[in-house]
Amino acid sequence: MISKQTIDKIFSTIRVEEIIGEYVQLKRAGSNFKGLSPFHDEKSPSFVVSPSKQIWKDFSSGKGGTAISFLMEIESFTYPEALRHAAKKYGIEIEEDLREQTEEQKQSQTEKELLYKIHEIANDFFQDQMFETEEGKTIAYSYFKERELRDEIIRKFQLGYAPEQKDAFTEFALEKGYSKDILEKSGLSIFPENAPRGIDRFRERVIFPIHSFSGRVLGFGARILRNNVKTAKYLNSPETEIYHKSQVLYGLNQGKQAISKNNLCLLVEGYMDVIALHQSGIENVVSSSGTALTVEQIKLIKRLTENVTILFDGDAPGIKASFRSIDMLLSESMNIRILLFPDGDDPDSFSRKHPQEYVENFIKNEAKDFIDFKAEILLKDAGSDPIRKAEAIRDIVKSVAFVQNALKQEVYLKEVSNKFGLSEQSLFNELNVQKQLQKQHVSPQQRQEIQIQPKLEKVTEFSPTIDPLLILEEKLVELMLKYGDLILEREDEENKEYKITVIEEIIGHLQEDDYEIQSEINKKIIEEIKQGITENELRSGNFFMTLMDENISGKIADALLDPYENSDWGKHQIFFSTEEEVVPKIVQDVIFRHKREYVMKIINTMKNKLSETENNDETYKMIINLNQLRKDLDEKLFRVL
Repeated sequence: MISKQTIDKIFSTIRVEEIIGEYVQLKRAGSNFKGLSPFHDEKSPSFVVSPSKQIWKDFSSGKGGTAISFLMEIESFTYPEALRHAAKKYGIEIEEDLREQTEEQKQSQTEKELLYKIHEIANDFFQDQMFETEEGKTIAYSYFKERELRDEIIRKFQLGYAPEQKDAFTEFALEKGYSKDILEKSGLSIFPENAPRGIDRFRERVIFPIHSFSGRVLGFGARILRNNVKTAKYLNSPETEIYHKSQVLYGLNQGKQAISKNNLCLLVEGYMDVIALHQSGIENVVSSSGTALTVEQIKLIKRLTENVTILFDGDAPGIKASFRSIDMLLSESMNIRILLFPDGDDPDSFSRKHPQEYVENFIKNEAKDFIDFKAEILLKDAGSDPIRKAEAIRDIVKSVAFVQNALKQEVYLKEVSNKFGLSEQSLFNELNVQKQLQKQHVSPQQRQEIQIQPKLEKVTEFSPTIDPLLILEEKLVELMLKYGDLILEREDEENKEYKITVIEEIIGHLQEDDYEIQSEINKKIIEEIKQGITENELRSGNFFMTLMDENISGKIADALLDPYENSDWGKHQIFFSTEEEVVPKIVQDVIFRHKREYVMKIINTMKNKLSETENNDETYKMIINLNQLRKDLDEKLFRVL
């Protein structure tokens, strides 16, 4: 277990904006940062990060919390895994409690955690094989050196080698205590029926580990080096619980910061294209690893930038395949440019021939927008045939129909009109035809999304009644979390001044009325606050940050972070009271309102029981007294207002 001292050090060191900035493109908005939600599709940014409060809130999905809770949410980390990831990023040494892990704790490890662990073990094994064995040095290390890779790049991408021995890794893992079951589920080992032993999936191949956004090894790509073997040149890990190739981009972990910094992602085809560009100093690059680009992969890029330049080596099949990628990128509101390298070159060979500045300028100056790119390719094929030329223009307009923004569509159509000398009206007519065709040919993924949309009539049937008492309870908890240690100046009934904290005043009110907390999460928070009072500690927002409870983390974010910031009206000589300045009035007002609603609840309960009780006179007296108390509270509320 990670020690409490280490956890405190992690929380005091990490910066929420830095951790989230690796996953979401953040832009300054007053004292906060804003970006598009990584959890929910949206066009206007509602994801807010507060550097001063060290919390985040996603107003589109309702999620929120600390940097650690963000890592748990985005990466499906457990709490300890998120802490270890943050500690590694900031160079914090993990101190463990001296207690040994029990057998029961070992068995409680989830299969997912074991899959991550076995891939980590395999990754170390493949690297050791390349650097520490004669076979690895002779075959794999020599190959990467022939490709002109420096040692630091080889280590940066954790490249390795799977030896010729058919069960080298399987035996290694079994000796370390990993089960046949987990080896089989990971796809690293194959256990044929009636065979006495398992065999390795990867043998005599150079290894390219495939990482998650945060750097965890999810699977491997492997390239065979011998040409005289009848087998696939590249072999990839199979789909597992942790590896879904349609949801992963090769190089994203190594390139995410450069992508965000440059506000541009270069999209290439192969592993070596990514690695070679990194070696040349160009790091804002990813690859779909030879698979067709997917919506999930585009959304990974969109977290960091909306600008994509596709780099192709110019072969005919690759160019035609790029048309589908263009339409998908446009449908996800991405800005696209396309670059074809000169004949015989790809990003790997081109970046090795030329210095970094030349390559960067070539990409910047030679990349074309999708209209020019498609026009050049399609019209070259069409030649002087008017029918094929019309089909080519129709194909370009079809891509424009995928653009989500109406203003952008109009600009693109004007460009097509000027380029081909066609009337804008005829192009708009064709655009409408293409839009109708798109509606008729809904993709399987879109169809599934449509099917799971909730029906409006169902929502209205089950909408709950608003409970004002619960709303006020929520506000009281929010005030304790937000301003708990703030000192209030009050007067007692004899007009004597005294000082009390927000926490003490609210807790005193709840205890005085024997009020039973309605919300389970509020109950947890209030119990912690009460425990703090007995230990002479005021537990407000910051205390709850380190608690391992996602619901509480979300509650803290709700309490401490507002979706909007007030403009600076002071420069216009217009001044407003801040919420902090009127906290004493707010606390008093909410307490009085809460007490009033609680009194009304008791009165209504008594009225409902009048016919059931024998002593109705006594009940009537209590109702009269409670009504008088309600009137007194109304007067106090009027004075507070």
